[in-house]
Amino acid sequence: MKFTRIAVAAVASAAALGLAACGGGSGGGSGSGSGSTVKVGIKFDQPGLGLKEGSNYSGFDVDVANFVAKELGVTPQFVEAVSSQRETLISTGQVKYIVGTYSITDKRKKDVSFAGPYFIAGQDLLVRADDSSITGPDSLAGKKLCSVKGSTSAANLQKKVPGVNLQEYNTYSLCVDALKAKNVDALTTDDTILAGYAAQPQNQGKLKVVGQKFSTENYGVGLKKGDQEFCNKVTAALQKFIDSGEWEKSVKKYLGPANYQPGPGNPPKPTCQL
Repeated sequence: MKFTRIAVAAVASAAALGLAACGGGSGGGSGSGSGSTVKVGIKFDQPGLGLKEGSNYSGFDVDVANFVAKELGVTPQFVEAVSSQRETLISTGQVKYIVGTYSITDKRKKDVSFAGPYFIAGQDLLVRADDSSITGPDSLAGKKLCSVKGSTSAANLQKKVPGVNLQEYNTYSLCVDALKAKNVDALTTDDTILAGYAAQPQNQGKLKVVGQKFSTENYGVGLKKGDQEFCNKVTAALQKFIDSGEWEKSVKKYLGPANYQPGPGNPPKPTCQL
């Protein structure tokens, strides 16, 4: 009897180990097992796009990330993807994919692959509501400009306005704080991000978007370099997000309150870009 109990226990233990081995882990994950958990990079400080408030996440990019995860049959565990760390997070396997206003560029495609674009934005300027001296990039001489380390926005402005007094912070929210405190004169990044900040209740009437776009930013889902199979799956999920009407619904919900209208080319046709 004692031997039987031991044998049963051993079998039960082996079965449990087998189930554990089949289950998804909490790391980067394979993204192929139904119900498995994978880490997904998003922004935590971009209202209307990727915002963390307590244990809640909201925004257009969050909707994209959740829709893709659902199509893949996985559960997303969100990780903050600061602009300057995105390529590292992907290449080291700390996240499976990133949905965080991640512009597709040739430089980035040397290190990561993209599924997209799923949105086309444009770079603009955010200033204090009472400032009429800044009307576009050509009026930035002598002004202090803020952007985020590792973003395409900073690089674009340095090329367009050589010698511009650029202050680089780790997050856009820090730039917004600096703008309101008059430590900088303008914040530059994509118009979608700027509209989100301007629409926040605490910023209404205090900040405004200049409305002079001077770049084209193609947002893509960043993933491991050369992962063709996974890239194809994400691309299919993005197309379904657009075709189902969820794309338009999410844009209206999160960017509509700022009177933002998607520019030409939206919604785009996503492809796998290795």
